[in-house]
Amino acid sequence: MDTYADLVFLGGQVVTVDAQFSVASALAVTGGIISAVGGQDDVAPLIGPGTRVVDLRGATLLPGINDSHLHGCAFGMATPPLSLDLGHPAVSSLADVAEAVGEAVGRVSDGQWITGHGWDTGYLDECVSDPSRLPSRSDLDAVSPDHPVVLYSFSGHATWVNSKALELIGIDRHTVAPPGGAIVTDEAGEPTGLLHEGAQALVQNALPPLSRQERTDAIRSTLATLARLGVTSYTEPGLGPGGDGIMRGALGAETLDIYRRLLADGELTARLGVLLLPTGMASTAEEFARTLTALGEPGDADPRRLAIHGVKIFADGIVPNKTAWMHEPYVGGGCGSLCVGGATDAERIAEIDAMIRHAHAAGHQLGVHVTGDRAIDTVADAFAAAMAEHPRPDARHYVIHGDFLTAHSMKVLAAHGFGVNMNPTIKWTVADMEEEFVGVGRAAYAWPYRDAVDAGVRVASGSDAPVTYPDWRQGVATMMLRESKAAGRVSGPEQRIGLAEAIRTYTIDAAWQDFADDWKGSLEPGKVADLCVLDGDLLTADPHDIPEMPVVLTVVDGKIVHNTLRD
Repeated sequence: MDTYADLVFLGGQVVTVDAQFSVASALAVTGGIISAVGGQDDVAPLIGPGTRVVDLRGATLLPGINDSHLHGCAFGMATPPLSLDLGHPAVSSLADVAEAVGEAVGRVSDGQWITGHGWDTGYLDECVSDPSRLPSRSDLDAVSPDHPVVLYSFSGHATWVNSKALELIGIDRHTVAPPGGAIVTDEAGEPTGLLHEGAQALVQNALPPLSRQERTDAIRSTLATLARLGVTSYTEPGLGPGGDGIMRGALGAETLDIYRRLLADGELTARLGVLLLPTGMASTAEEFARTLTALGEPGDADPRRLAIHGVKIFADGIVPNKTAWMHEPYVGGGCGSLCVGGATDAERIAEIDAMIRHAHAAGHQLGVHVTGDRAIDTVADAFAAAMAEHPRPDARHYVIHGDFLTAHSMKVLAAHGFGVNMNPTIKWTVADMEEEFVGVGRAAYAWPYRDAVDAGVRVASGSDAPVTYPDWRQGVATMMLRESKAAGRVSGPEQRIGLAEAIRTYTIDAAWQDFADDWKGSLEPGKVADLCVLDGDLLTADPHDIPEMPVVLTVVDGKIVHNTLRD
């Protein structure tokens, strides 16, 4: 034979994720492309003297995982050693947070900013026992009176600072929050140290921006983590001028240049899709259009390794901050609103419609951050109106998060070939906490996977890291079980989906979102050899055990980037 395989896998469960979700036992890779799938007899003729033969010993071979919503640079910056880990179970109380900050004070030079990520009031004992008890600058001042402290919530939609930081930023009782933001104050009208949504830009503008080296180190850290998890593709959902004020510029335009350099240097060990972020929250359609036009047409040397797919827009906030725009009021009142410019709902709807129309007519794919049911209906209708005005085949617009998809929005999305990008690991994290904001029924319904799949909407899954750790195994288990992280309670059992459907959201349907389902996302001859191997039989595993199944091998483009499997 003229061409032998470079890699051959035998003796396992080869989960192809083809149209029939067929399962084989052997697979061959030649020149970075899958050359055969089937049984041992199908790959035997491809085994030559230089072929590496891997005995899977009953392990499960899957398509490489595609985390379709992951902030790569921000995730690297939000994890040790670049930041304090304040997520559960690293900390369990406000006292634990203060202790971690106090220890950091002893390690850094005078006046240096201390940063941390991941705090969540749903896992801080004092806040759980008294929901009215919120993090405050007073919790931090005693341990860090002279070092400014900036602690980002797990969601990225709230920031907690101490008094020194407020002083340096210039926030006091007279400071007016930017549009779409909130400076939380106490009964006396003094800032408590909590900043929501757009008000977080006040912090970002005071912090020194990340250096190029810091961004590069952060991305390298993320790539190493993803390789260990079997993630071979991910989407950076928003890089550009609109991200310059988010997490010290981790989502800024320079980050895209760093990704291009890593690709040129052969260090980009995962495929990358990008949404451009022309503007942040509270922008106007005019500003959005002007900035998007100024960005020009990006040229990418290798679109299968780094591709710019479209544009991201923020439509509303998130449920825990009561900034998602809902049809029915939150517990305690208020319905939230759209977060774009405009003084009334009608004006804001007109602004979001104009943004979507402009980006659609310019030929971009649209990914719109939208979580509340009323906001999702608004965005879905705007997608449909833009398509009617400027017909485009296969635009593949999608709503990002889609927590409270309605029957109406699902019908509109399915009818036009649009999608939704959901977040099962966020569902796992916030299921119990959301009840206090939207009540038991709505909290259970959040992230309605079953309804969306049944409605014919293309559903992709993403971690939204650093909001949650990018562990797709936990995501699969959550889609199947709908159990919460804190209490283990079932939240919305009627929205469960099966294993095959769950895996599709992380593989072929995520590839569809990337306009790449014809060349990646399943294990079929002719597709790229992006693979991951789980130790054990995934097909028969108890869903509760899936998060602990080790990823023992990861292959990108036919090259092994992670391996603990014994050949």
